[in-house]
Amino acid sequence: MSIAQPEALDRFRRDYGAHRAAEGRGYSGEELLCLPYLTRGRWAKQWAVRTRSFDAFVARVVVPLRRAAGRPLQVLDLGAGNGWLSYRLALAGDDCIAIDIRDDDIDGLGAAAALQRHASFTCVPASFDALPVAEDAADLAVFNAALHYATDLEATLREAARTVRAGGQLVILDSPFYARAADGAAMVAEKHAQSESRFGARADTLLALPFIEYLTPDRLAIASAPLGLIWRRRRVRYPLWYEARPLLARLRGQRRPSRFDLWTARVA
Repeated sequence: MSIAQPEALDRFRRDYGAHRAAEGRGYSGEELLCLPYLTRGRWAKQWAVRTRSFDAFVARVVVPLRRAAGRPLQVLDLGAGNGWLSYRLALAGDDCIAIDIRDDDIDGLGAAAALQRHASFTCVPASFDALPVAEDAADLAVFNAALHYATDLEATLREAARTVRAGGQLVILDSPFYARAADGAAMVAEKHAQSESRFGARADTLLALPFIEYLTPDRLAIASAPLGLIWRRRRVRYPLWYEARPLLARLRGQRRPSRFDLWTARVA
């Protein structure tokens, strides 16, 4: 998450954590340990999508990079939340740093303590616009359902690229991409129109920060051009209900939905 005015950011952290708790996203015990492979509960359908993204990420990015390096990887997990991705990679031997602006024990870094009892990884509360990481320190930096929380896309990508050594990769997981900016803008307008029902008394705080909210291929390319980053979309095969959403939206006369997929860029 990007840098904002300290007071606004503190309010956002507090209210966002409370909102996530109200949504039932504070996992513990076996539920926490099994993420992203959660098959029961209110958010199981969403996790079924994120499972496909994660499996594609491991198979198409992590395993080939490990093979090429001939060693475990140094990984930055940006927007790590409770650290489940770092936990999964650490179980396989990688050296992971989980970074998030939130350190609460709902689904912020405070919740990672339960995972750290089973696998060794580091948690660092920080903005991903100001990473407390040396240049060329990592093989891989992954935005974990997080890049749409940037406020300055180019600055955020520049900071991540600074930390990755030549030949390493930047990865975008589970951020909403739209083929057309108009559909992304429509999503943001809907979110604001429904803010009271979705967020209640926390609406003003949760909508106060100027996050980019969504990506398009063009938006990503324009922000990345000064950095020499060329992104590749790697299509992920998601559950049938997810793949059917564009057809259903067209039949209902609704805006086109976003897609996730796996996006990668090699650092030169």
